[in-house]
Amino acid sequence: MAITSTAMNTDQVAPAERGGYWSDWIDRLFCGLKSDLYGDGGFDGRMTTLHAGDVVLTRLEANRHRVMRSAAMVRSSEVGYLKIVAPYVGCAGVEQKGREAWVTPDQWSIYDTTDSYAVANPVRVEHLIVMLPKARLAERGVSLDPLMARRLGGSGGVARLALETMRSAYRELPGMSETAARGVGDAITQFVHLAMLDLAGIGTAVTQREALRERIKQHVAARLGDPGLTVDGIAHALNCSRRQLYNAFAEEPDGVAGYILRRRLEACRRSFDDRANEQRSITDIAFAFGFSNMAHFSRVFRSHLGLSPSDYRRAK
Repeated sequence: MAITSTAMNTDQVAPAERGGYWSDWIDRLFCGLKSDLYGDGGFDGRMTTLHAGDVVLTRLEANRHRVMRSAAMVRSSEVGYLKIVAPYVGCAGVEQKGREAWVTPDQWSIYDTTDSYAVANPVRVEHLIVMLPKARLAERGVSLDPLMARRLGGSGGVARLALETMRSAYRELPGMSETAARGVGDAITQFVHLAMLDLAGIGTAVTQREALRERIKQHVAARLGDPGLTVDGIAHALNCSRRQLYNAFAEEPDGVAGYILRRRLEACRRSFDDRANEQRSITDIAFAFGFSNMAHFSRVFRSHLGLSPSDYRRAK
């Protein structure tokens, strides 16, 4: 049978001890991680881990929290993994290599445990976490660094097949022999490899296009609060055509406008998380980051994070 390596539930300990108990488990299970609970007092969470050969799959349910891996933690690690987060419920924000990717149900992102990273879970979540030995992907010749902290799966294709394979594997592993489980691990690795090759094909932009994309992102960051920030305005400010601008964002699934919207939503979310803003109204914060219609803001916020702005604030 497939081996259940760990099953942890914070209900096993007193409420006051649950945060520390969770942090210890996260540290041991995921090879050296620091866990932060956003300053919250109460916490509950559970994890169950299965093995498919050398591929490790964990179902995680927990209150909001974030995990971080510093350069010092990386240096002390002995085994390198590529780690995937795939939400069932809620969302996750992966930061690595100077990039940030937010994923919601039916999407996933991958990151490298041999480099520093952070994963934010700003609402209660249920995730599938999959760890694959880095060497098994690196030996296949794909350049890994440009593919870390990217969003995959939302538009279908092989990335969706990879996600469905990982989810099905976790569901069916308890009834499999160890030999079958190893074969499933190989299948997961193959599908992830194909998804990464597909992503690499989309992202093979020339240096000039990558440079333009970074200039656009810097321009957006500096003017996030301007409700008049538009594609035409950016093109004019950077002395480029609309076509060049769209080409620079070819690998972004929602284009330039979608990128601006995500940045604004994340800026609002971070403001809601900041206790210094507790007395500021939702409207004030939304308007400060370029929104001018509260009905539209509430709708896109719920679509992005799964909760209305007011429910998100109450859940803090």
